[in-house]
Amino acid sequence: MKKLFAILLLILFSSCSFDNKTGIWNNTNTSKVKFDKYKDFKKLYSDKESFKEIINHPKNLKVLLSAAKSKYSWNDEFYQESDNFYNFNYKNLNELTFRSKKISRYNLNDKFLFYKKNILLNDDRGNIIVYSLEREEVVYKFNFYKNKFKKIKKNLNVIINKDIIYITDNIGYFYALNYSQKRLLWAKNFKVPFRSNLKIVNDKIIAVDQNNVLYVIDKSNGDRLKTLPTEETTLKNQFVNSLSSSDNSMFFLNSYGSLYSINNKEIFIQWIVNLNQSLEINPGNLFYSKPLLISENKIIVCTKDELYILNIENGAINSKKLITSVIEPVINKNNLFLITKDNLLVLINLSINKIIYSINIEKKIADFLATKQKSILVQSAFISDNKLFILLENSYIIKLNVNGTIEAINKLPTKIKSKPIFISDSMIYLDKNNKLNILN
Repeated sequence: MKKLFAILLLILFSSCSFDNKTGIWNNTNTSKVKFDKYKDFKKLYSDKESFKEIINHPKNLKVLLSAAKSKYSWNDEFYQESDNFYNFNYKNLNELTFRSKKISRYNLNDKFLFYKKNILLNDDRGNIIVYSLEREEVVYKFNFYKNKFKKIKKNLNVIINKDIIYITDNIGYFYALNYSQKRLLWAKNFKVPFRSNLKIVNDKIIAVDQNNVLYVIDKSNGDRLKTLPTEETTLKNQFVNSLSSSDNSMFFLNSYGSLYSINNKEIFIQWIVNLNQSLEINPGNLFYSKPLLISENKIIVCTKDELYILNIENGAINSKKLITSVIEPVINKNNLFLITKDNLLVLINLSINKIIYSINIEKKIADFLATKQKSILVQSAFISDNKLFILLENSYIIKLNVNGTIEAINKLPTKIKSKPIFISDSMIYLDKNNKLNILN
């Protein structure tokens, strides 16, 4: 009996290893939950499998990035008009320099803004919350909604410009709040839920409703200046209409799969291209994409099945690859980094539309830790101080050089809930307890 017990113990411990103790891995069943959003879609147009190839980087590969910069505001949920991030300064000491008290007892939006040393948040009860880092407390809270909307879960889209917060919601309201003066400037009810991020162009606010109608709003009084109806879908999915802007044009990707280029000054459609590759194009077809990105003279659209690189001037498709990303891709100069559903880190050179390398992140982690390979869940990625950082759902950060070699793996001091932002060489995020955390 003792021998049998010893054998059972040996089997048990041989199946476990140091990798379980690190806590970096997730079990396989958990990783499948991440992609439940795709259950609505049927692959009607192709029997090809998505990209799974391992490609080693060339010897003496040099990846040129823009210079790292320190930023002191974050006015847009995607940081800037093009929805593209910078190479941020970040000390990466992984030291917790500040942790607030609990901001709200309700569920906070996982995207927040930073303006004049204030952090601007919102929760699903519709509260707009202004937290002062100088005073280390909530200095203003505003709720627009009356009792009849109390039980409705609010999904707010927010942008800030010159002390004024502009908000759309999933009920159909559009309103402006001057938080420094603590007063509501105007409010309009368009009676159709809004479903897009917001952009400010030439003193106009651009928003899109769930029926794929684009609104051009006078930001001084909320008056509707123009609407542009586009193709409506009868079925709704998780895709949120995506807006991005360059110097002269606004780009709008709707839930039907159509990408519009709109003149910023006179608000007219310059060109349209449809990226919904179903065999039957009809209003019932579901489309999904990551938010569109702009990089110099290119538009990058990562749909549920393919990656498109388009010419910004005329919408011509420069490249189409059977590859997709589980995170919002990261662009810096001509370098596009994405992570596939098989957890392959892929680098594409946008100037030549070529895959430079494709590496298995899980294998890289296992080799770095000298452990067995298991699955991970990736939350987001960013570039800081010429390094690529991959943030996992379980609050681990993987630091890699841009050639794909892991340099360090660290665990955040608290469990992350939100997308991080980078201010004054520090990283700010919300944790699972609705507390703000600052790392230097």
